[in-house]
Amino acid sequence: MAADPFMSTPDVDVSLHLLGGFRLLHGTAPVVVPRGLQRVIALIGLRPGATRSQLAGLLWPDVSEERALSSLRTALWRLRQDPCCPLEVTADTVRLDPTVWLDVDELTGTAARVRDGVDPRAAAGALAAGRHDLLPGWYDDWVLLERERLRQLRLHMLEQVAGQHLTAGRHGEALEAALEAMAAEPLRETPHRLVVRIHLAEGNAFEAVHAFYVYRDLLLRELRLEPSPAMCALLDETLAPIRRATRETTATPRRAPGHPGRAPGGPARPPSPSRRNA
Repeated sequence: MAADPFMSTPDVDVSLHLLGGFRLLHGTAPVVVPRGLQRVIALIGLRPGATRSQLAGLLWPDVSEERALSSLRTALWRLRQDPCCPLEVTADTVRLDPTVWLDVDELTGTAARVRDGVDPRAAAGALAAGRHDLLPGWYDDWVLLERERLRQLRLHMLEQVAGQHLTAGRHGEALEAALEAMAAEPLRETPHRLVVRIHLAEGNAFEAVHAFYVYRDLLLRELRLEPSPAMCALLDETLAPIRRATRETTATPRRAPGHPGRAPGGPARPPSPSRRNA
């Protein structure tokens, strides 16, 4: 099983990776887990407080509760036969062993530290955290819901990092975080708005206007929508002189080009003889 190039394996005995695909590692060695049991481990990792009934209902939603609980008992029995079993089983609950490292926890922890602003190192790790989708190719309802939750969590985290850097005047770092969010969701307005603000803060009016119109064209092409008034207002001050000059040019009547029958500033000449005799 290939290693994730964007997420280094932590120095722990057992680690569970769900971002970018399912991987269970014992040290650096992959642990082979059948697909059906992968679903059980993944759900337990994502729902640490769930009861057995809740887990069984999510894993086997199309069968009776009794049969679902029976399937869960069988799955847990099979998992516990492996000495690398990452689970801690009690009477009514099942959770990951506390010693197991989970990459989803790393993402949520980084997002919390960015939000609270208590750890300056959190911003540095935020760009790589959660770069891959949760369990791509899995379409269980609980996976889709959790995938969207983590996607939104990461987008807000990146935008917060960009905003914090912008406030501190670190424009390069702010732009990097905003572009990372933009790459994750190209049609989302917030990172585009941040990019415009960053360029304006640097005094790069051309870059700001260019970024605005790139997003406007994308939005019109994909959704037939215009940017929000809040985004348009960012450029009002920058574009005001250009708009004013355009209005003045349009409002000033153009002088007609010189006519052969009229002297500049004088009365019209009489028609030529050829026209008078026509």
